[in-house]
Amino acid sequence: MLEVYIDGSTTGNPGPSGIGVFIKGEGHHLRFSEFIGEYSNHTTEFIALQRGLEEAKKLSPSIVSARSDSQIVCAAVEKRYAKNPEFAAILEQILAIIDTFDFFFIKWIPDDQNKAAHALARDAVLKQLPKK
Repeated sequence: MLEVYIDGSTTGNPGPSGIGVFIKGEGHHLRFSEFIGEYSNHTTEFIALQRGLEEAKKLSPSIVSARSDSQIVCAAVEKRYAKNPEFAAILEQILAIIDTFDFFFIKWIPDDQNKAAHALARDAVLKQLPKK
């Protein structure tokens, strides 16, 4: 089983945004950090899950367990629905990836259990901000 920890970080809302992904399990320990432009905090979380699942899919797992500190993302995935059109468009892509796995789980976790993904997301933003 792969565990995929995801987080988004935004400076301002909307503002410069980054995502962090930490994947572990099945002999893998992968860290992924990317600046994604300017988005709202919630959109950034959806993009983080999408990118995390894209990276996980490359490893051909049969079971994936995603972990996020975003209740909105977890609820949308569990319901397979998002009312917000921007979230819904990203969710559609997320669900297409999820449907390729034999088993998929998503779990909300508190911030203190998501430190690796959070640090990666924050670093992606900080590297893009002008130095003072």
